[in-house]
Amino acid sequence: MSIVRDLRESAELTQAELAERAGTSQPTIAAYESDRKSPTLRTLKRLAQAAGREVAVSFVPPLTREERRSLALHRAIARKLREVPDEVLVRARRNLARMMERHPAARGLLEEWAVILERPIDEIVEILTDPRPHARELRHVTPFAGVLTAAERTRVYEEFARSEARR
Repeated sequence: MSIVRDLRESAELTQAELAERAGTSQPTIAAYESDRKSPTLRTLKRLAQAAGREVAVSFVPPLTREERRSLALHRAIARKLREVPDEVLVRARRNLARMMERHPAARGLLEEWAVILERPIDEIVEILTDPRPHARELRHVTPFAGVLTAAERTRVYEEFARSEARR
């Protein structure tokens, strides 16, 4: 998934909306998202500002294939969380309670999830879609199992396979 798509989706904007705010065209945004075109750092800053964000550059180890797939699943979970927050949070909290009983070795990360699940939806979504190392570690013990239906997971896996083939 592209960083421009991540940016746009985190701001809940359409390609056309982001393009208009940033003073560019929707086809240009589409080209960035499909990796047909690469934005410069200056362009990324402009797009981020148009989406109400800032660019923060950091250097981290590359995501493994498993981590990219986990991130793709959690992006889908984040979308569902925005659509039906009560349903998703009830399931996540129930899963988390069970996980704390059954996996005491993961207690530190699970306690962190307990705090995260009490935050506003936007903050939970940020963590679910964060590619940085600590968020990767948190997703290893995700309480969001079962939030996506089998059909939804299949769609995510199919899209992920297509994006991996383009890498």
